[in-house]
Amino acid sequence: MVETRPAGFWIRALAAAVDVAIFLLVQASYGALAHLVWGTQVRDAWALAPTLWTFTFVFAAVYTTVLHALFGQTIGKMIAGVRVVVGEDGVPPGFGASLLRYTAYFASCVTFGLGYAMAALRHDKRALHDLIAGTRVERLRRARVADAPAEPRAAAPVDQPGTSGAA
Repeated sequence: MVETRPAGFWIRALAAAVDVAIFLLVQASYGALAHLVWGTQVRDAWALAPTLWTFTFVFAAVYTTVLHALFGQTIGKMIAGVRVVVGEDGVPPGFGASLLRYTAYFASCVTFGLGYAMAALRHDKRALHDLIAGTRVERLRRARVADAPAEPRAAAPVDQPGTSGAA
C-alpha cells in the first residue's frame, strides 16, 4: 500500500481562498447581470442583496458538492494540489458524502472556526467536516523523475597541424 500524505491546514486554506474568490467573482457577475437586465439603481441594491447572496449560496453548494463527487477536487484544490477522498483506496466521495461534507462546513464555522482549526491540530489533519462526512484531504502524488546521469559529450575534433586534407 502506498502511504499518502494528508494535506495540512495552510494548503487547505489556500484552496479555500481560491474557491471563495471564485464565489465572489460569480456573485459580482450576478450583480452586474441584474443591473443590466433590470436596470436597478443604487437604492435598489439593498433589495437585490438577499437574492444575490441566495444565488451565491446555491452556486457554492452545487459547485462544491458536484466537483467533490465527480473529481474529488474543486478548482481551488486542483490549484493547491490536494483532493478529497474516502476509504483506503482513495476514491472521491459520492454525492451524498459530498453534500454532507458541504453542510458540515457550517458545523466547522459555528464552532468559531475551531472545526477548521482541527486540521492544524490533529495528527491526521482532518477537520470537523471531514470527520462528519468520513472524508480526508490528501496531497496529490507527484510523479518523480529519476535523475539519469548525463551522457558524456563527444569531444570536438581538434585540428591537427600538418593535416589539411589535401594530398
